[in-house]
Amino acid sequence: MKKNSFMQGAFIATIGIVLTKILGIIYVIPFYSIVGSRGGALYAYAYNVYEIFLGISSAGIPLAMSKIVSEYLTEGNCYAKERVFKLGKLIANVLAICSFLILIIFAPVVAKAIIGNVTGGNSIEDIVFVIRIIATAILIIPSLSIYKGYLQGHKFMSPSAISQVLEQVVRVVIIIVGSYLAMRIFKLPLKMGVGIAVGAATIGALISYIYIRIKTKKNKKALEIKKEDLHNKKIEDKKIIGKLLLYALPFIIIDTLKPLYNSIDMVTLVKTLANHLDYTTSVAEGVMAVISTWGNKINMIIVAISTGIITSLIPSLTSSLVRKDMKAVRNKINASFQMMLFVTIPATIGICLLAKPIWMLFYGNYGYCASVLAFSIFIALFNTTFTMAISIIQILKEYKMVVLSLASGILFKLIFNIPNLYLFDKLGLEAYYGSIFTTIMGYFIGLIILLVYLSKKYKVNFKETYTRVFKIFISSIAMLIVILALKQAIPIVSNHRVMNVFLIGIYTIVGLIVYLLFTSKFHLIDEIFGTNTVKNVLKKLRFKKK
Repeated sequence: MKKNSFMQGAFIATIGIVLTKILGIIYVIPFYSIVGSRGGALYAYAYNVYEIFLGISSAGIPLAMSKIVSEYLTEGNCYAKERVFKLGKLIANVLAICSFLILIIFAPVVAKAIIGNVTGGNSIEDIVFVIRIIATAILIIPSLSIYKGYLQGHKFMSPSAISQVLEQVVRVVIIIVGSYLAMRIFKLPLKMGVGIAVGAATIGALISYIYIRIKTKKNKKALEIKKEDLHNKKIEDKKIIGKLLLYALPFIIIDTLKPLYNSIDMVTLVKTLANHLDYTTSVAEGVMAVISTWGNKINMIIVAISTGIITSLIPSLTSSLVRKDMKAVRNKINASFQMMLFVTIPATIGICLLAKPIWMLFYGNYGYCASVLAFSIFIALFNTTFTMAISIIQILKEYKMVVLSLASGILFKLIFNIPNLYLFDKLGLEAYYGSIFTTIMGYFIGLIILLVYLSKKYKVNFKETYTRVFKIFISSIAMLIVILALKQAIPIVSNHRVMNVFLIGIYTIVGLIVYLLFTSKFHLIDEIFGTNTVKNVLKKLRFKKK
């Protein structure tokens, strides 16, 4: 294994996560055709609940582990970093077992809260069945997360990236093959096909866990305690556990509260649309499935970009904080936002414009679904920016601001979600746009709170970032204008899936060329990523920059 710099780590982590998300998008084409809209809704019910409990049991542990290991390594205390690894595994396993048991026992209560008395779609029994199956993954993923965080803390990014891709490959194969055999060959009920699909998370996690354990064992010499380090000041287990929980708690709060945006939709959207507005249960569940599953799979490409940068940012920023190099801290904060927005802004606009052919390619006839995707993709943009800001605030140990920003956005979502459904309906727009708008505003409110706080307390000057984001926006608008002009000559969508591949490819290539030309004119690539970084990437791709 080879240690990675901040830029290298961000690049490796992002590539790994993006590949994982691409695999997560590809599988939905056959899976959607197998289980349909109703099956997608059932799949979404299980995953939304699973994400909340996964957040409680493991989401904060790997990032906290990465932060603490990096901190102790910077201080030169290798005994403490090994001890925190062992204690972290113990804590993660305890949380995993507790979360698993709660989910198994209270699955009927959760299912009742989701579907209520709505009929004509998935039953409470079906929802209970898939929730209990996916609960088994919680027994494995926390331990897997500990190993990932441990390696990331040493700035070894490749094993985690590879394990993520491996986990997703296994999961995708089981989802497609398993659901097809269950429903098309053996003619089993819908809940069995979806049950196999959600159970794939457990098998994928197990394979990934085996891989990363082997990788860690083979590279033990690069990670083990040196003899001279054994005389380092020993820190009491009680203090290490306290620090681990203190660091993990905000991450757990984030990954527990963020799924509440979808959970609020889950318990309000279907019932409001079906019972009080002029929507059938089928359409209401279909909209819910687009927001939380089918459209969300495409949105995850945007989210993956920030996740990769954050994964590399945590140990790098922590090292600068330990050295009390606040200039480097401010520079890395600005660089992180700039790298992320350089990619996410044009990608969001592009997906919005190409929503119809993208939906047609993946799922067939688009109908109302493409319009949901075109609007909901902006949730991903604000989600990624907010996630970046809140991760930085966590590294700075400003935990009160973490809770305040999250709670503010979720409270807004909780209060205004149903009223905005009625408001958009009264305005003559589709009612479900109100739900999407409310989620975007929730993230925006939390983001503004954090940016103002970083500016005031830590003197982070975002002027350069604002200037570069403005240039990114101008370049994206130029891309938009060219694509709209191209639309007059070449149709943007076809009724044939294969043709949509070519159309999406043409529009993407043209849009990318225009965007890169404008950003190059503004010198954004070199300014944001650095001339040396660009040269190194091109060298690895066996090109020479002129």
